[in-house]
Amino acid sequence: MLGEYRIEGRRAAEIAASVERAVGSGELEPGQLLPPMRELATRLEVNPNTVAAAYRTLRERGVIETAGRRGSRVRPKPVTTARELSRPDVPPGVRNLSDGNPDPALLPSLTEALTAAAELSDRAPTLYGAAAVDPGLARLARADLDADGVPDGPVVVTSGSLDAIERVLAAHLRPGDAVAVEDPGWHSVLDLVPALGLRAVPVGVDGDGPLPRDVRAALEGGARALVVTDRAQNPTGAAVGATRARALRAVLEEYPQTLLVEDDHGHRIVDLPPHPLAGVTRHWAFLRSVAKAYGPDLRLAVVTGDTVTMDRVQGRQRLGPGWVSLLLQRAVVRLWSGGAVDTPAVASAYGRRRDALIGALADRGIEAHGRSGMNVWVPVPDETGAVARLLHAGWAVAPGARFRMNAAPGLRITVSTLAPGEAAALAVAVAVAVGPAPARRYV
Repeated sequence: MLGEYRIEGRRAAEIAASVERAVGSGELEPGQLLPPMRELATRLEVNPNTVAAAYRTLRERGVIETAGRRGSRVRPKPVTTARELSRPDVPPGVRNLSDGNPDPALLPSLTEALTAAAELSDRAPTLYGAAAVDPGLARLARADLDADGVPDGPVVVTSGSLDAIERVLAAHLRPGDAVAVEDPGWHSVLDLVPALGLRAVPVGVDGDGPLPRDVRAALEGGARALVVTDRAQNPTGAAVGATRARALRAVLEEYPQTLLVEDDHGHRIVDLPPHPLAGVTRHWAFLRSVAKAYGPDLRLAVVTGDTVTMDRVQGRQRLGPGWVSLLLQRAVVRLWSGGAVDTPAVASAYGRRRDALIGALADRGIEAHGRSGMNVWVPVPDETGAVARLLHAGWAVAPGARFRMNAAPGLRITVSTLAPGEAAALAVAVAVAVGPAPARRYV
């Protein structure tokens, strides 16, 4: 079960530390099964309650997960695992459609914006005590938010979407609280929630976003927060439409104490309008990252929300990193005000690539989904076999297990760099790898 590694310790803290060290070093790998608590207690000559306490600590730290009688195992992406262990292994010569990255050809040059921001900083260096948010960035962000119907609120800047989600959840929740998350959903959120000591409650998704009945069930069951992706949902490409938004608002009106977190990371790469849910509940946050439109290395997201939530987020940020570099903030101002990204053109490019693959798959009897963004979700009966056969055929795609809890198996294919002539060849490879099948729901 554990190969050559032997868990050690007499106290709960020592046992937990032994497992955590092994996961961090790679001696215990993601997905590896741990011994049953009574078995490990007998081996270590300790009380079973001691092992139970150690496993509970590891769960709260996001190192392991427990699935009832199926036992406890190292999480697919534990917080202590070295980053290189969770990178997909794409051999040379294989076409990589697994990484979720935007097309570099559609990213604007950052040289002029960063140069202008640096020149401004040279003239008036940012010193301790400066405002945490550049006024120009706040004005531009607020204007966009107003135009899209997002309620008024303070603007805070964080180091990307995930940083914002973590800070908002930590501002209101305590270890053990339940968070309703999309299933399939962004794997980073599925990993972040348990890493914060919170409990993830899966909510089904279709092409219009979270299913209202599942949201209601999660909130009825005690979930204190809900995380929703407005557009370009990862991995399915779902986008919350007007009708779905009304249905979700109606559910949230019944649970006004819910902490609502909306991630609109598709801003400026999607031509579908957003339909915000913000403002229905007492505490809420709405965030927009610049990663997809301007490049993942530009680590910045703007966040707005109710006054209490934003005050807590910014107050805690002040005690840690302090602020997101004003140099980066001013570069984003330059990019936004200068129209560096042609949103209709970028959205159209990604749309053509999605549609080409979905159409080619449909011609071969393969169901696929993707309303917006840069990913296509393909339900399959056997992820492992399909991924392996596609890799052998020269295509690397992401297994759906990275993105789901209770949802049916699937593959995520990133189409951002898919060339016009590749869709048909890829569809043929997928058809061979998975075979035609009856329509399968991905919720």
